[in-house]
Amino acid sequence: MDSPLVLIVEDNEANMKLERDVLQFHGFRIIEAHTAAEGIALAAERLPDVVLMDIRLPDMDGVAALGCLRRDARTASIPVVAITSSAMSEDRERFYRAGFDGYLAKPLDIRAFPDQVGSYCRSAAGEGRAAEV
Repeated sequence: MDSPLVLIVEDNEANMKLERDVLQFHGFRIIEAHTAAEGIALAAERLPDVVLMDIRLPDMDGVAALGCLRRDARTASIPVVAITSSAMSEDRERFYRAGFDGYLAKPLDIRAFPDQVGSYCRSAAGEGRAAEV
């Protein structure tokens, strides 16, 4: 079986490099998008196992991008995890209400990050919703 395919949607190059490098080191396959529109198109084309969605993107915010993914039958069931520096409890609740499958706060816990991402990939395979982080 192939290793999980992760779509990272992140406009900050340093954050993209960190997320990509850590996940690749742990055996994940990575595709990258720097805008929400690019991420939406790649998700529909490549059908990743999980999408890691930055909330603050240059063309639209991650919540609006999630809405686009959920309205498309091809991408509606792909787990999407919000990754953001907005760490207030009301932000977390807003992201879950919007339909995100998970939430990871920046700065990321690099030691826990691969297992966290893997748990969302497993939940997509039918093992239930990943634990809150």
